[in-house]
Amino acid sequence: MVQFLTKELLFPPVFEASMDGLLAVGGDLSEERLLLAYRSGIFPWYEAGQPILWWSPDPRMVLFVEDFKVSKSLRKIIQKNIFKVTFNQDFEAVINHCARIKRDGQQGTWITKEMLNAYLQLHKNGHAVSFEVWQDGHLVGGGYGVNLPQYKVFCGESMFSLVSNASKVGFYNLVEKYKTNNYTVIDCQVYTPHLESLGAQEIPRKQFIKHLNI
Repeated sequence: MVQFLTKELLFPPVFEASMDGLLAVGGDLSEERLLLAYRSGIFPWYEAGQPILWWSPDPRMVLFVEDFKVSKSLRKIIQKNIFKVTFNQDFEAVINHCARIKRDGQQGTWITKEMLNAYLQLHKNGHAVSFEVWQDGHLVGGGYGVNLPQYKVFCGESMFSLVSNASKVGFYNLVEKYKTNNYTVIDCQVYTPHLESLGAQEIPRKQFIKHLNI
């Protein structure tokens, strides 16, 4: 049964989530609660007009960094140096683009003003990370997520691309960055064919949680 959160900084055990992964409703988007959520294998995802919804799906979509698939076409694009990739140079622009981008099957954005402000605060305090993809000095792609260095896990939240392959090149650089720092897992949350094409896979939730309990 889905639980309603109080002001107490506490989440129910993830195995109590519903079949579709919904665990709890309510609470707030304070930095302390968000960090507790990510460290527990939980993330917020809801639309404007809804209460805050907290999720912990089973199975969980993850990318083991060693499994990232670099296609021949992507490798050629990387070698041509068409794009420049940076980190944490314009987090606010990235999250705003992610909020505005139109996506198949979505009526609006789940990155509400409340969510945007919460992740800007996480970024300000060093917990949320962005990558930016530039072409001829213009921001053409990027993404952001929450970094859990103590677990060697990066929790991806959203990406956008204004030109072909921009987000793929950015994601490649993100994977390489964390691979160099001995990270093992990038949390992708839920299945998409695009993520699967890059090497991500679904694993049991309890297997994912083990990566957060080292």
